[in-house]
Amino acid sequence: MAKQRNRRFHEVATPTPFEEARDELFRQIIQCGVIGADATHQAEWFHDTMAYLSDRYPELAPPQVAELRTLGDRFVQPPKRGEGGESSSATAA
Repeated sequence: MAKQRNRRFHEVATPTPFEEARDELFRQIIQCGVIGADATHQAEWFHDTMAYLSDRYPELAPPQVAELRTLGDRFVQPPKRGEGGESSSATAA
């Protein structure tokens, strides 16, 4: 006979409106090709997108919308290259 296991049901955490808006912003950045765009086009795109997200998520306070913009700006930046940070620690070991 098979051994019975106690199954615990884990509660699934529902995302907050901020988390949903953040995830949607990141998806839109990837889909719309903002990552390689000119800075003026990025600024225009962000202006329109932040207005859209503010309408779509009225629960967000203005500081949260500003934080989304900051996260989006960071997300579209090219990755920073370490100037020997990893290689110097590898040779020191």
